[in-house]
Amino acid sequence: MSNLIVHGGTPLNGRIIPSANKNAVLPILCGTLLSAEPIRLRGVPEITDVKKIVEVFRKLGSEVEIDFKTGILDVHHKNTRFDPAADRLPEEMRSSIMLVPGLMARFRAARVEDDVKGCTLGAREIDPHVEVFQRFGADVQRLPDGLLCTVPGKLQANDHWTDYASVTATENFVLCAALAEGTSTLMNAASEPHVQEFCQFMVMLGAQIEGLGTSRLKITGIDALKGGEFSFAEDFHEIVTFLALGAITGGDVRVKNSQPEQFPLIDRTFAKFGVQIIHEDGWSRSVTEGGKLKVKEPFTRNILQKVEAAPWPYLPVDLLPIFVALGVKAEGSVMFWNKVYDGAMGWTSELSKFGAHAFLSDPHRMVTFGGKPLAPAEVESPYIIRVAIALLMVAASIPGRSVIRNATPIRRAHPHFVENISRLGTRIEWVEGD
Repeated sequence: MSNLIVHGGTPLNGRIIPSANKNAVLPILCGTLLSAEPIRLRGVPEITDVKKIVEVFRKLGSEVEIDFKTGILDVHHKNTRFDPAADRLPEEMRSSIMLVPGLMARFRAARVEDDVKGCTLGAREIDPHVEVFQRFGADVQRLPDGLLCTVPGKLQANDHWTDYASVTATENFVLCAALAEGTSTLMNAASEPHVQEFCQFMVMLGAQIEGLGTSRLKITGIDALKGGEFSFAEDFHEIVTFLALGAITGGDVRVKNSQPEQFPLIDRTFAKFGVQIIHEDGWSRSVTEGGKLKVKEPFTRNILQKVEAAPWPYLPVDLLPIFVALGVKAEGSVMFWNKVYDGAMGWTSELSKFGAHAFLSDPHRMVTFGGKPLAPAEVESPYIIRVAIALLMVAASIPGRSVIRNATPIRRAHPHFVENISRLGTRIEWVEGD
């Protein structure tokens, strides 16, 4: 267990260059399996999930060199091998499921644990992925310790309309379709920025994808993908996090942001808490109106201000905890609605330890009654990356010493996160052990 000690109450000030988006890096790493040519990735973050995938590649015989100081990763899968009777994909990592298409395309088989895990966000089924594999011609068998996927020959193109816009299922469809025989079409495709970045990488390798950034993707399979070089963009999650840290502590944080065109709805959401976001010369900063967080009253009488999160182009659900932290601090009441996960809102009891007033209406909705006096506390984070960060945000805004227990999930997504916050002016440190 890793805990964070936070000495809060100091306004954060300075400049931050964000890392790459974990949710783009991991599917792109998995996508390299489809090519037998050398590939170089620039801007790879030093996070636990990246290290796990690199270890999987090495166990399969791939050549991998990575320098986390420069962020450069070189991978060559020319000598990769896979034995479904002996090799396993790690179950503790949700992205393991995206290694399946590459293994099926190259070795006609893949074996994965049927309980691949990620953040504890409630029920996260693998059925949409199994259905994608089956539609491309895979035979999926349930074994006592996992799932075995086999294909008799080349993957076969198909048309598919998903139940919901799943990011990972969309990426798995593209991975399968890239080398499938024929043209495949996916309706209700996810279109988040990291999905678009993943598709851009696949196009760099030679994949033929139409409709990038829309809910309808058309992929024409080719015989082989080439190699190449790809550089990652800044993670919009991390950009929002540092803008919010500046706002909640009353500081002035500027964050490098090369894609402000993705931010109009995010900017409007900040405005609901009295925070103006300014994009200028490749950087973004947050400015608090009147120097104090205050919830903007809706024009319609007798309703709560509301923040709804759902698949893109809605506000991303991963960002909802960041705005919950602002809601706890801001004067006024806000209803937060997570329209995707049924287990991501049950951490109100931890907020109450700070003295915050937050009410869980049901598994999907929470109401914060902000502006209450807050005090330092010792809290326990669930295994959800952005919840651990939200608790850290609240602690950073309160003078005194707080402890965020089990803050380890932060390391899954954000390299050098604590070091960056320290440079902005807050005393914060990791403490290992229980």
